[in-house]
Amino acid sequence: MAFLFRWLMRSFVMMFVLAIAGSVLAYYFAVRSLPEYNIAYDIPDVEAPIEIVRDNHNVPHIFGDTDHDVYFGLGFAHAQDRIWQMTMLRRTAQGRLSELFGERTVNIDSFIRRLDLYALAQGSYKVQTTETQLALDAYADGVNAWLRKVNEDALGRGAPEFFLFSNEIAPWVASDSLAIIKLMSLQLDSQLRSEITRAQVSLTVGADLIKDIMPDAPGDGVIGLPEFAELFEDIKKPIKFAQSDYDPLDPIRPLNMGGASNAWAVGSKRAAAHAPLLATDPHLGLSAPSIWMLARLDFKSGGVIGATIPGMPAVLAGRSNDLAWGVTSSYLDNLDVYIEKLNPENPDEYLTPIGYKSFRTKSVIINVKDAPSRTITIKYTENGPVIPPEHYSLGDITPEGHVVSLRWVALEQDDTSMSGALEVMRSKSIFAARRAAEKFIAPSQNLMLADRNSIAMQTIGKMPKRHINHSSKGRIPSQGWLPQNRWDGYFDFNENPYVRNPSSGIVANTNNKLTDKAFPNHVSYSWGDTQRIERLTKLLNNRAVHTRESFIETQNDAVSFTARSLLPLIASELWFSGTKALAGTPERQQQVALELLASWNGEMDQHLPEPLIFAAWLRNLQRRLASDELGPLIEKFPRPDPVFIERVFRNIDGAAQWCDIRPSSREETCTDIARIALDDALIELTEKYGPRIDSWRWGQAHQAHQDHEVLGKISVLKWFTNIRQDTAGGDNTLQRARTSGTGPNPYANVHAGGFRAVVDFSDPDSSVFIISTGQSGHPLSHYYDNLAQLWRRGEYIPMSLDPDLARGGAVGITTLQPINIEN
Repeated sequence: MAFLFRWLMRSFVMMFVLAIAGSVLAYYFAVRSLPEYNIAYDIPDVEAPIEIVRDNHNVPHIFGDTDHDVYFGLGFAHAQDRIWQMTMLRRTAQGRLSELFGERTVNIDSFIRRLDLYALAQGSYKVQTTETQLALDAYADGVNAWLRKVNEDALGRGAPEFFLFSNEIAPWVASDSLAIIKLMSLQLDSQLRSEITRAQVSLTVGADLIKDIMPDAPGDGVIGLPEFAELFEDIKKPIKFAQSDYDPLDPIRPLNMGGASNAWAVGSKRAAAHAPLLATDPHLGLSAPSIWMLARLDFKSGGVIGATIPGMPAVLAGRSNDLAWGVTSSYLDNLDVYIEKLNPENPDEYLTPIGYKSFRTKSVIINVKDAPSRTITIKYTENGPVIPPEHYSLGDITPEGHVVSLRWVALEQDDTSMSGALEVMRSKSIFAARRAAEKFIAPSQNLMLADRNSIAMQTIGKMPKRHINHSSKGRIPSQGWLPQNRWDGYFDFNENPYVRNPSSGIVANTNNKLTDKAFPNHVSYSWGDTQRIERLTKLLNNRAVHTRESFIETQNDAVSFTARSLLPLIASELWFSGTKALAGTPERQQQVALELLASWNGEMDQHLPEPLIFAAWLRNLQRRLASDELGPLIEKFPRPDPVFIERVFRNIDGAAQWCDIRPSSREETCTDIARIALDDALIELTEKYGPRIDSWRWGQAHQAHQDHEVLGKISVLKWFTNIRQDTAGGDNTLQRARTSGTGPNPYANVHAGGFRAVVDFSDPDSSVFIISTGQSGHPLSHYYDNLAQLWRRGEYIPMSLDPDLARGGAVGITTLQPINIEN
């Protein structure tokens, strides 16, 4: 026994030593890829020294003799800190994720290949301006210069992720950057999911009830729609709709989780210092690292500073000394889903307005890790690529003998959006920026602008010209063979919404409804906000004049207009009703919760229990209202829609019928459902957080989940790569913190303003900005999460173009010097 014990101890010690040695070795190789910032590199591709000055927050300030050198330096800096992220964006746009992740991503790659995004990006290079082509080429040269240094100096493969996945990195080319802007169009677009879901709901509850569960933004312009089943013969109503889990690597976001944002500006007469102010905070899915990286570019015409996306040579939101610009998602409807009729005699043909026509086809190969390669045949119609039924539940809404195709603005060949982005960045005035914005094709955005004299907002991106007799008005899939359903090109840019220097002195957008114009000039039927705009309007109009500080306060405002408007409705018959119940009973729990909510001001403060009770109540209320009508489709609506709930409790157009549980024998009232939903919420929260309501905290449930999209799911590694922090705000606050709505953490903050900026033209160098994580994409870097706590607390860092401020306290200065320069 003693002998066995000794050998067991020796084995344990040996295993422990090997584990420690393995960890040390892994750490050694991982830190090899940490970039050295205070260093000079000999670079054969440059003719004069380029300086990358990283300020004390690791924001690169790039100085060069020419604009070519500045773009080169940006490519080098992006690659130093975010090369894994850049290659992942490129792989996604190319449809090559399965080479790393195997069977998991085959469907994603199949969808992307059918869109042919990368080939379209390659073709669009020739239509860019000469200046843009030079910028793209210089940027690519900078990325490749860093990749060569990684190989020459054995710098840990460039990023630790390349030790776990293939370390083969193809040289960067201009088309890669053009493909990423197309990929962003896909990520920001919510129309595909919306059309499919609307059709599914129509098949389930009929068109009459769609106006409740998928309501239009309040206001004029509502147009009645036909039943989806009325448009097609022999379509069957599925007994159970196909459900699929969302993969974070999928660029098609879940319903209502595409792009969002806030942006606003005030003119001189509404500013205390008599100079325009601008605020912007685009909302995207949270991740580690953030999709955003801050940078300053020192061009010969002047400096620009703001938010970039690694892989693209542009400041997409930021400022110069003359112009500030921000963005919000416009929700312009630039995508149509078509149902194409097959020839019964020949399935290789589809119906067009002039008869049957053969599909245009081509075959592509998808290489799959640890599995055989797949060959897929891509079909194209006159409307666009054919998408098979296994993608995004399309099979649920496709009649027998038909297929689905997509028409989408971002699939246009002559896409000059990158040229538009670079020209806006270099513009000196609102007029120049607006001229540059005409080049934008997709994604469509609202461009918020301010110069030293004026403010404006311009919707950018091509707006499809639909026929007035379009069968579905573009809201649900329509017959692809009918001429009235096809686009007749695009509206002129001047038809896009635009406002400059309104009499109020304020321009603002929270993804809210832009126009009441009738179809087809309507821009969209699906808007991203009806709630935040109410709060923003109140805050902006409460002050006669504004300052940088008031803009910062507004940007971080966590008061819920939804809570203030809905609580009196849903709790009107429950407040202070009945006698006091015994302590510890469910009835007493409900009374305590209602007492707290009755005195609550609607602020989604992370330290309070009231926001958690309210969020859980509303979530359970929507499920109680809609589950019996929608069945499994309820999973498509994981977050409560305040307009739906208001319609129900105000009985708008008979919407109170949702309160009655159809299978039950009695007729339930809305008060009944509100009480039951509150009980559901309290049971849910008690099971998770204990019976003491006063110990519950919104921030505990509402942590920001900034997860690494690949390593964040791997045990042990996730503790090094994921960034979690308690946050304030909620689904409909200005400090927007969209909840997941699903899984074990339904109140987790997963979609927020990962970049925030406030620009003050009375003192431009006092402007401020922040991102949600840190500048580095390396989990072992101090700069991986150094900005996260500042972001959580609503704090900022200087957005200054002063080179002395950048150099003072800089964490390092990287010099890229020609080889023939003597050291």
